[in-house]
Amino acid sequence: MKKNSMPLTSIPVGTRAKVTGLISRGTERRRMLDLGVIGGTVIMPLYGSPFGNPTAYLIRGAVIALRSDVAGKILVEA
Repeated sequence: MKKNSMPLTSIPVGTRAKVTGLISRGTERRRMLDLGVIGGTVIMPLYGSPFGNPTAYLIRGAVIALRSDVAGKILVEA
């Protein structure tokens, strides 16, 4: 984890970010790893729902919706 890492939820829509780490453990961590959320992966928020939860992210060519509580545990650098 790097000093300038921030949660994925703080990245504005349309901005690319690179994964620097995961805070989650157990099955939630395993799910993120299975989706390809590993160090160095580029993620881009595409759009959020009208009420702000979930948000759609482009991860390794796939569009995946993540709730803010899960996305907040993914650390990225812009």
